[in-house]
Amino acid sequence: MQATKKSTAATNAAEKYDGFTDEERGAMKERARELKAATRRSPRGAKAADEENAVLAKIAEMPEADRVMAERIHAIVKAGAPDLIPRLWYGMPAYALDGKVLCFFQSSQKFKTRYATLGFNDVASLDDGTVWPTAYALTKLTADDEARIGALVQKAAS
Repeated sequence: MQATKKSTAATNAAEKYDGFTDEERGAMKERARELKAATRRSPRGAKAADEENAVLAKIAEMPEADRVMAERIHAIVKAGAPDLIPRLWYGMPAYALDGKVLCFFQSSQKFKTRYATLGFNDVASLDDGTVWPTAYALTKLTADDEARIGALVQKAAS
């Protein structure tokens, strides 16, 4: 009787496990592949081109709505902060400054959310008092939104 109680308890514990989702595990595996690829040595110019091609390939895989936004954000970042280097980060298009990811685009499909996200990491110069946003929900991009994103990226990279 004790064995039955233990096996039932173990089954219930496994069902209640609140660990990483399949999407989170997938993102971690993508990051491991990115780090492995980064250790391969190549000339700096070729490496940057390879990384940008990887970003563009990842954008091309996205569902249409996210792909359109990601393409626009890529263009905005390239125009507004040309010193940022495109690269993949946890399988997402990201833009780095001095080797550190400054901002990234997360497709709504990535973690099955209802909106895409433009996020900024702590290296971004967006400080505004003691509280400021580090991520923005995106459902579509208007001309005003694009101007706001351009200003954010320029400020973040300054």
